[in-house]
Amino acid sequence: MNYIFYFLIVISIIIGAINGKLSDVVNSILTGAELSVKVAFSLIGIMAFWLGMMKIAEKSGLIKIIAKIIKPITKKLFNEIPEDSPAIGDIAMNFSANAIGLTNAATPIGIKAMEELQKLNIDKKSASNSMCMLLGMNTAGFQLIPATVIAILIGIGYKNPTEIIAPTLLVTSISFISAILLAKGFQKYWKPQISKEKE
Repeated sequence: MNYIFYFLIVISIIIGAINGKLSDVVNSILTGAELSVKVAFSLIGIMAFWLGMMKIAEKSGLIKIIAKIIKPITKKLFNEIPEDSPAIGDIAMNFSANAIGLTNAATPIGIKAMEELQKLNIDKKSASNSMCMLLGMNTAGFQLIPATVIAILIGIGYKNPTEIIAPTLLVTSISFISAILLAKGFQKYWKPQISKEKE
């Protein structure tokens, strides 16, 4: 990826020089750099807020409550996982972080959930059905509140950043349901790879 960006920058400078627009290219680079810093700073505030909310939810036991609420759904989607597995709570936290648009916060939680699922995995060299399901759900990226996108729109001075909520909810809902249906469909062709006993 770094090579691609480097190539694009070099080509832009060369073409700008050939067309006598080199000053415009330089100005665009400087403007883009300034904007990226503004966006980064706008992200810090909203990320700190939601990460703090997630930590409070974890410490107060709200995550356990959420895990219990979505337990029937989790049991249906991840029917290979034992009910007392810590992976259930990690999956709940991962889903919650994704739902409020904190994909950066959801990543380490998702990795932790994968580690728990790997402990239950019989075949350590291949992913279990539950691991594939979790990966599909994460990739689909269901979001109730696209907090990161809203922060970026605020950073670039967009007038109505919250109007992205409805279309984001629609698109991510479709992709989320599609990922679940596909994962469940493919599971019919693979036997369960999860040990019911915790290590």
